[in-house]
Amino acid sequence: MNAFLPRTALVTGLIIAALNVVFGGLEYGFARLPVWFYLAQLLLIPAMLVPMRYFPMAAVTPDFLRRAVYFALGWAVPFAIYKFSLDVLNPLFSPAASLISYLTVIIAFALIMAAVRRPNR
Repeated sequence: MNAFLPRTALVTGLIIAALNVVFGGLEYGFARLPVWFYLAQLLLIPAMLVPMRYFPMAAVTPDFLRRAVYFALGWAVPFAIYKFSLDVLNPLFSPAASLISYLTVIIAFALIMAAVRRPNR
């Protein structure tokens, strides 16, 4: 694996975690955020490291659907942590609605990335 990828994954995980804390704090108040919410953000670091290998695979895969699956697998766990940790704070939390929203975003994002990031021929 390229030495640049783990560093990119760490920085990306930290940025996503920081943004989630900021968005959660602005929406619900920083003082009202539970400790588990902050700890859940720490999961973004390994969640970005583990699937990082899917992105280089997606970059060289000529088949559109396989490329989209690699992008979806790469973003599935980090986005789940990001989305569900923030959704659970909402007093009107609906697990089914949150899951449907999560799947819709992952599928849409994977298809868009697969279309935009085609390998060179």
